[in-house]
Amino acid sequence: MSAEILATLLIWLVAFLFSTTCHEAAHALVAKLGGDATAYEGGQVTLDPIPHIRREPFGMLVVPILSFILQGGGWMIGWASAPYDPFWAARHPRRAALMALAGPGANLLIVLVATLIIQLGFHFGFLGEASRLSLERVVLLPGGEASALTTFLSVLFSLNVLLFAFNLLPVPPLDGNAAVGGLLGDDLGRRWSAFWGQQGIPFIGLIVAWLIFYRFAFDLWRLSLSLLYSDLHWS
Repeated sequence: MSAEILATLLIWLVAFLFSTTCHEAAHALVAKLGGDATAYEGGQVTLDPIPHIRREPFGMLVVPILSFILQGGGWMIGWASAPYDPFWAARHPRRAALMALAGPGANLLIVLVATLIIQLGFHFGFLGEASRLSLERVVLLPGGEASALTTFLSVLFSLNVLLFAFNLLPVPPLDGNAAVGGLLGDDLGRRWSAFWGQQGIPFIGLIVAWLIFYRFAFDLWRLSLSLLYSDLHWS
């Protein structure tokens, strides 16, 4: 592995750990505010990635690194989780829905912050637009060269656009499915959760979600770039 690829791997890993930590910490915080302290007592209401890595070392370290290496760079996948009390969720479906939506909400917030930084960079001239776009080449230095900062900002923007959209799919075990169940109300919500929670369905759902997402993920990413470069660009 070359020094350049290794450096890119480290940038992707830092962006991935930060993004997933924010995602899970948001779940845990909103659950605590809603009356379920399970994740809080487990140390999940934190932006320190260590407690989250301890809970899911395979999904937060092993799989992301292997996925990057096996794909030859340019992408990273993995997962994390925050515990919650299912009896609390059954008693308070709308609070549980808010807990589910908090994770993608954190990813959206990261996208907005990254967009603001990029726009400030465009405006004050310390960042430039990239002529040949990729997930890790959304912005460059004014001279058209990449740096650790431009790569990190690009990955942070791209990764969180995709994480936000993927997790909102209404398919188990994703957050969108739990949010729909909570928003349906008590009776329908319980039926929804009971149906999708049957053994084997979450695994099948994850495969289906990935197949669906793969078909529109990069179109969505390109749409986000059109907003970044056009509608949101300062004159």
